[in-house]
Formats: sequence, C-alpha cells, structure tokens
Amino acid sequence: MTHMSTLWVMPDDNYDQALKKFQKYLITNRYRSSTIDGYVDKVGRYLKFAKTDRPNHLHAEQFQAALTHRNRSTVNNYAISIMAYHRSIGDFYLQIPLLRMADAIPYYFDEEDVNKIFSGIKNFKHYAMLQTLFYGCLRASELCNLDVVDVDLDNLILKVNDAKGGKSFRVMINDECGRTLRKYLDVRSTFDIDGRQPLFFTDRGSRWTRGYLYTMIVGYKDKAHITKKGGLHVFARHTTATMMIKNGGDIRVVQEILRHADIRTTLRYAHVSDTTKREKYNKFLTL
Repeated sequence: MTHMSTLWVMPDDNYDQALKKFQKYLITNRYRSSTIDGYVDKVGRYLKFAKTDRPNHLHAEQFQAALTHRNRSTVNNYAISIMAYHRSIGDFYLQIPLLRMADAIPYYFDEEDVNKIFSGIKNFKHYAMLQTLFYGCLRASELCNLDVVDVDLDNLILKVNDAKGGKSFRVMINDECGRTLRKYLDVRSTFDIDGRQPLFFTDRGSRWTRGYLYTMIVGYKDKAHITKKGGLHVFARHTTATMMIKNGGDIRVVQEILRHADIRTTLRYAHVSDTTKREKYNKFLTL
C-alpha cells in the first residue's frame, strides 16, 4: 500500500479554482471560518492525490485506504471534508463510513511533562501564549482569535468565541496566568489587524494560526525530550481534563470548564491510573 508521505507530490494541474469554489460553497452554507480552513486544506490534499478536480468514488476509497496510519479522528475529519466537497460538485451519493472513536483518550501529558515544557520556554510571548492556552483549556483557534478586549484580568476571565458552537463563553484562568498576561500586556506593542487588537500576533504582523502554534508546541516538546504523541489539543484539552479529574474534580464541573455539550465527551477523560484509584480509595473510604 502506498504510504501517505509519497502522496503529496504536486501534479501539473492547478486546483486553486476548484478550491476557491469549494471555499465559497462552505461560506454560503455558513460553515465556521476555522472549519473552512481545515476542509479546504484536506480537500486540496485529496485532489492532488486523485489528480483531478472531479474525483469519483474510487478515488475517495483509495485515498481513505491510504490514510490507515493516521489516527481515527484525523481519518474522520478527512472523510467529512471529502463528502462536503463531493456535495459541492453535485455528487450527493458519496458516503464514507466514519470510524468509531475509542471511549478512552489514547494519550495525554502528565504534570512533569507540562512543567518541562514551560520551564524550557525562554520567549516570553510564547510563554504567555501557552499559559493562556493551557490554563484557559482553549482550542488552538480560540487562542488565535483572542483580542485584547477579551481579557478581563480583574476577574481572571477570558471572553472566548467557541470554535465548535459559534457561541461566546466566559473562560476562567488562574492567578499565575493572570500575572503572566498582565506582564505581557505591559510590554505588548499597540497593533491592529482589521480594526481589532489581537492579543497575540506574530513577528510578521499577522494573527497566529493553528499551524504556527503546532510547530511551536512540537518544538518545545522536542526541547523537553518528550516523546509522547500529541500536540496542542492534547496539551490544552486532554491533559487539563485528565489532571482535573485525577485531582478529584467533579465530572460535571470539568464538563463546564471544557465546554462539552455532552457529558459523555467528558467521561472519556475519566481514565485515572490504578495508583490514583488506590490513593483516592485509601483517603475517602476510612473509618
């Protein structure tokens, strides 16, 4: 079977027009901007694999087969993106079965890993960004979209536009993160993009993207010699949820903090180790 690393050779054909039409279709159908970016990127890879902007069901089947080494969430995201593209070109019959997600979180970082990552950061802006991401339990796109006006340091609150539901939420941060953000804002240059002041912006004068953030966290993981799988989402969502539950956090409270609509999503994080179970058992069941 062909490995995915051999799939991304650029063919002679240019699919920019097809991707622009697909993007317009997604905008017209009111997809969120963060979703649109991901769909267009994945469909671009699909079209390069198929070597046509009018792929058929066999192309979709072959492409899906070549994704077998990816994790289930990634494979499902590709499937959803591909089906959306086929609908945009008038093919409403393609159906790609989604893989069943495992009930347990496959990996997460522990406290030692997180401390190693933070202790290895010498760039203060990066430190402020990753603290905000971690203590706010934010998704990457939520961090990228934060503006200065969204930060309430008196009450240690961030106003976050939810990446999945399109709603606004008030998200808590702790004292340590608040102190870091206060120092960061004291030295941050005044800078606007499209009439807004992004909380964090790159040295090139643009908003950060998930891709740039991923490169950052992987770099600090490598520097800390952490070989566990996972990037931004594992760092700021899987790890924080696991730590809260491990330390005795109520599952309903964790659900609210993570902003999960369904309690079953939060329950996936309740996978404390046997050692932790024993410690809690000895502490709480005693005469």
